[in-house]
Amino acid sequence: LTERTNLAGVRHILLVLSGKGGVGKSTLSTELALALRNAGKRVGILDVDLCGPSIPRMLRVQDSAVHQCDSGWVPVFVGQDKAIALMSIGFLLERPDDAVVWRGPKKNALIKQFVTDVAWGDLDFLIVDTPPGTSDEHISTVETLRPYQLLGAILVTTPQ
Repeated sequence: LTERTNLAGVRHILLVLSGKGGVGKSTLSTELALALRNAGKRVGILDVDLCGPSIPRMLRVQDSAVHQCDSGWVPVFVGQDKAIALMSIGFLLERPDDAVVWRGPKKNALIKQFVTDVAWGDLDFLIVDTPPGTSDEHISTVETLRPYQLLGAILVTTPQ
């Protein structure tokens, strides 16, 4: 089963969620990945914010391309030390500012493909950056990751 092999080397999965947009989920996901990397951990980020994939730009790899290998897609490796693996729909768009206007089934299929078809390798942490709210993307992500050992979730809130 492909699902077993591509996430087999991932020790902990962490979802970053919020009830609304603009609270800093992508910033927190990026900073958390950088902090874990600086602590010597092997880190991946899965950006499932399909309508607003900002992490490639935050990590200055928005012009990178995703390649195929025998076990699926090779994530983009970030930094000179290549210590952060990143997968985002931002790498699959023709132009980084292209809008993604998809209905649920197509979004769900891409999320499932990101989980099952990305060759993550050995990671201490896979951080999953989600879109705002509680939509199809969240249900798809949690359902697809259910067979794996989730570490937990970080809920980002603001006081307003």
